[in-house]
Amino acid sequence: MKKNWLIWAPLALFAFLGGIFLYGLVEPKDEYVRSNLVGRPLPEFALPAATEGVQGLSNTDFADGKPRMLNIFASWCLPCKAEAPFLEQIKEAGVEIHAIAIRDKPEDVAAFLAEHGNPFVRIGADMDMLIQLKLGSSGVPETYLIDGKGRIIHQHIGDIRAEHVEPLIAKLKEAK
Repeated sequence: MKKNWLIWAPLALFAFLGGIFLYGLVEPKDEYVRSNLVGRPLPEFALPAATEGVQGLSNTDFADGKPRMLNIFASWCLPCKAEAPFLEQIKEAGVEIHAIAIRDKPEDVAAFLAEHGNPFVRIGADMDMLIQLKLGSSGVPETYLIDGKGRIIHQHIGDIRAEHVEPLIAKLKEAK
C-alpha cells in the first residue's frame, strides 16, 4: 500500500505546482510584477510607427500637460483582443490613448486594428521589447496612466475589463 502512494506522490506534487503556476497566469498579482517606474517619469524613447496610417511614439508625446493612457499590446495577444472594446469605451469617454506594439509586423498591426478597432492616437513599434522592458512591463496587455508631466502614475497589469473602465478614467481625471 505504501508503495502505491510513493508512486503517485511525485505526480500529485507536479499537479499541485502546475495548478499554482496556472493560477498565477490567470490571476496575476500586482505586487509580483509591479514596475519600479510608477511615480517616476517615462524613460526616454522614440519608436517608429507600428503600421501605416499612424504616427510613431516617443516619451516627449506625454509631457504637454495632458494626462494620457499608454497601452502595451500585440496583435498575437488574445487578452489584447478581449480588451479592445473596453479601450474603445475609454476613448469615447475622452481619454487619449497611445500604444506600443510589441514584436509585431506592420501588416499584423493593421489587421488587428481593422478587426478590433483603433482607439489609439499613436502607436510605436517595439520590435525588440526594449522599451517594454525599460518600463518594467512584464507582458501584454499592460496599461500605464501618465500624468501631464510625463510621469507614470498607475500601472494596470493584464487586460482591461468592464469593471476597470470607470476606475481608470477616474484616476486619469485626477491626474491633471
